[in-house]
Amino acid sequence: MKNPISYGILLTVFAYMLFTAHDSAVKLLVSSIPVWQVLFIRSCTILAGCFVFEGPALVHKVMRSPIIKPMILRSIIILIAWISYYTAASYLQLAEVTTLYYAAPIVGTILATIVLREKVTFARWMAVGVGFCGVVIASNPVGLSISWPVYLALQAAVLWASGMVLLRKTALHEKSHIQMAVSNILFIILTAGMAIAYWHTPTPFQIVLLLLTGIIAGAGQLALFEGMRQAPVSVLAPFEYTSLVWAFLLGYVIWGDIPGSNTFIGAILILSAGFIIIISERMKRRAAAA
Repeated sequence: MKNPISYGILLTVFAYMLFTAHDSAVKLLVSSIPVWQVLFIRSCTILAGCFVFEGPALVHKVMRSPIIKPMILRSIIILIAWISYYTAASYLQLAEVTTLYYAAPIVGTILATIVLREKVTFARWMAVGVGFCGVVIASNPVGLSISWPVYLALQAAVLWASGMVLLRKTALHEKSHIQMAVSNILFIILTAGMAIAYWHTPTPFQIVLLLLTGIIAGAGQLALFEGMRQAPVSVLAPFEYTSLVWAFLLGYVIWGDIPGSNTFIGAILILSAGFIIIISERMKRRAAAA
């Protein structure tokens, strides 16, 4: 890529595509295997990949990292965000929880201005707003009212956005493999007990799918971490909406779900949000070069 921001955007879009594929694989697995076991094996697979890249020195690098505390804090925040999201999803319709959760890019952009002191341009705010409108139209939530599950979904959005802001801060000071190792060591510790207690012996096909889930999630994490190295949070935030487009595509390919007309309208708006960022950043570069 010609510049870091374009590279960061490409990596972020790729990351959310992989995360959507990961969620689809998890959906196939949890029908017969406890989610704790899936998360445990996934984290073990990712940690094994970190060892492949870093070797035995990984343990020493993790223990001696100067930002170990912020990385642990970020991992805890993201884990609580996941728990909040999955709990809310068990009570709300998919359209409702999706719309509420996708408040995260808006919250992330606001936090980027406060915590990271990023200068958020009008084009970036417009992209976030257009993308969120696309999510609302595509998801079509009806009759949504304030309740405990709604609060949990919004909490998940705020926590995920906070985790991404912390990721931007830590990404500039530590290698991605080290950050991935810290996150997944913590997840292994927190999921091991439940995974053992509710262990289900997987079939050969499920073993392959479990390992594939870990590989996909690991590649997604690496792409997201590296993307955050290259571009500001306020630039990358609207591209989180692209995961909804990938979700519709995979839903059609795997489960035969046929999107309605509102889905296509929402998808067009979501993609338009990305183009707003790309065009505005290109114009900024040309203006700076002139």
